[in-house]
Amino acid sequence: MRLFNAWEMGQDQTKQQIEKGLHLYQSNQTEKALQVWMRVLEKSADPAGRFRVLGCLITAHAEMGRYKDMLKFAVVQIDTARELEDPDYLTEGYLNLARSNEKLCEFQKTISYCKTCLNMQGTTVSLQLNGQVSLSMGNAFLGLSVFQKALECFEKALRYAHNNDDKMLECRVCCSLGNFYAQIKDYEKALFFPCKAAELVNDYGTGWSLKYRAMSQYHMAVAYRKLGRLADAMDCCEESMKIALQHGDRPLQALCLLCFADIHLSRKDVQLGLLKLHCLCERIYRTKGQQRELRDHVVKFHECVEEMELYCGMCGESIGEKNNQLQALPCSHFFHLKCLQTNGTRGCPNCRRLSVKPGYV
Repeated sequence: MRLFNAWEMGQDQTKQQIEKGLHLYQSNQTEKALQVWMRVLEKSADPAGRFRVLGCLITAHAEMGRYKDMLKFAVVQIDTARELEDPDYLTEGYLNLARSNEKLCEFQKTISYCKTCLNMQGTTVSLQLNGQVSLSMGNAFLGLSVFQKALECFEKALRYAHNNDDKMLECRVCCSLGNFYAQIKDYEKALFFPCKAAELVNDYGTGWSLKYRAMSQYHMAVAYRKLGRLADAMDCCEESMKIALQHGDRPLQALCLLCFADIHLSRKDVQLGLLKLHCLCERIYRTKGQQRELRDHVVKFHECVEEMELYCGMCGESIGEKNNQLQALPCSHFFHLKCLQTNGTRGCPNCRRLSVKPGYV
């Protein structure tokens, strides 16, 4: 009895530590959450608790773009599932192996692991996971450009989502369908499905809402760009990047940077695109504390500012780096509004022409 009580107490402590890590992770304290979970993994003798904490580590590393680490933990998790000898754990473990290989573009392995999951029928958990398995398999087929099979898998995943009223899965499938239709150049549908995902986020806002709002906004930006609606594309991409930066989602940050570059290329304002790119990269590397890369992008940002003469003619600070209100004068020179207000003259500080009917930028 004493041994049983000690084992039960150990289970409770493992659960508490996992929940502590989840709270830290949801508060964007990712590194602290990882430290808590790694301690649980090292000390816990409870296989079920280890399996659960490995699931947390897999998800966290996926969202940080550390796909090799994601795969490493997925391999440990499937070994733990075999130790537990439970088909539910095995199904979830194989699904995480499939997802890890999907992120690493090992699409044939992804499909193989997904088929293993689908063959393990009959348990409650495996039936609940079938929609996620179909989604992962669809993404793999899409990566291989096997479009018909990809669409069949996405449609099957969507049916699972509807039948189980799984809004999070439906949102993920809609984002993948947006990517699918963008690749086959049906841009109206490529816009429709991410818009549907955004509606789901707005209607069923929960802990997952911001992540999938960011993803849906990114896919909308891609579709808007292809449809030539560049202002809408820029708005969506900026919204996606803002959330990605807030939550440390590095893969999505990279996708947004590529999308920004594409938008500016479509506008044929390459210099402005480079300016935006260096500004965003500077924010990312500053957050990560990578000083060498940070300095490189700060230098390149200011080189672009000098080349484009994007600085205030009064205070000399760059324009566009911060959200300061600007004022354009009839002579086409523009300045910070606060600088003109303190100047106390109606003449342009650059060319001394009279400033009448100034416009706001």
